[in-house]
Amino acid sequence: MTYTDAIDLLKEMIAIPSVSRSEDGTAKLLYDFLEANGVDVKRVYNNLWAMCRHYDVEKPTLMLNSHHDTVKPSSAYTLDPFSPIVKDKSLYGLGSNDAGASVVSLLTTFINHYDDDNLPFNLLLDLSAEEEVMGKHGMRAMLAEYREKNVKIDMALTGEPTGMQASVGERGLVVLDCTAHGKQGHAARNEGINALYIALDDIQKLRNFSFPKESSILGPIKLTTTMIDCGTQHNVVPDSCHFVVDIRTTDAYTNEEVIAILQQELRSTAVPRSTYIHASAIAATHPLVRAAESIGRQTYISPTTSDQALTPFPSLKMGPGQSSRSHSADEYVMLSEIEEGIKIYDQFIQALACQLR
Repeated sequence: MTYTDAIDLLKEMIAIPSVSRSEDGTAKLLYDFLEANGVDVKRVYNNLWAMCRHYDVEKPTLMLNSHHDTVKPSSAYTLDPFSPIVKDKSLYGLGSNDAGASVVSLLTTFINHYDDDNLPFNLLLDLSAEEEVMGKHGMRAMLAEYREKNVKIDMALTGEPTGMQASVGERGLVVLDCTAHGKQGHAARNEGINALYIALDDIQKLRNFSFPKESSILGPIKLTTTMIDCGTQHNVVPDSCHFVVDIRTTDAYTNEEVIAILQQELRSTAVPRSTYIHASAIAATHPLVRAAESIGRQTYISPTTSDQALTPFPSLKMGPGQSSRSHSADEYVMLSEIEEGIKIYDQFIQALACQLR
């Protein structure tokens, strides 16, 4: 598969709307493309996966993962988001940068190594759906599929727009819905128990709170109160006050441990919306990191989340394009970035083979 083939495939992807939970069209396109290229591909909901032809249970397995769903197009678009347009050596269209460029580049890499039986590891291609919404029919469904099929994955390369630099970590996310409980009374008579004051005390405590342990890779956990809702009228002491806390977690604690610690600290009740968006961090000594550094990739901590947040094995995030273009109007990727991405992915595969031999 060539660079030109990858560009043509990306153009076809852009022309098919694939907003999260509605990726049927691109799932069929990619399935048909892989099948036409001789790949034994499988579909689970709108996710696609395939194992290299010479799969060896004795070898570790590297998952090549990216997502083919997109966010909804911004109202600020000046171009048709579903019309692939090439101008100034760039390809415009929704999903071109995030993460279509990574999809076609990783797919090229997989096809070109599909029959390679000399690698000291297996390759598994995973093109996921619902990544933008962390949906239950995306990576979470695929992990269940792999468990059911007894497919063991040892490590992953996640394709996202990173300028082909190597992200070695990203924070997880927990959102807490907190409610302070008081007792209603008349403000003029100084009656009741003011839930707003309880909430403010808890918010101040969160503002100054530090967890005892800190991640050596991701740093401290970040707590931010972002919303508050309280009161019915000026002369009534409120009996409840709701506020929302955004928590960016690290690998120093599990999400469940973070929640339990904070619940002990607060007078307000604190209920998490979910716990499955975990922090991801990989040690500098891991073969994935060493392979990336050996081909001149710079390591950094990513400010954005990806399917890495759901995967329980070591992973590195690296792909063509720039994160700053994601979720923006008139999204684009430079053609040279895809060409470079395919080249560097191939170099990475060879470098990782050297690390594991």
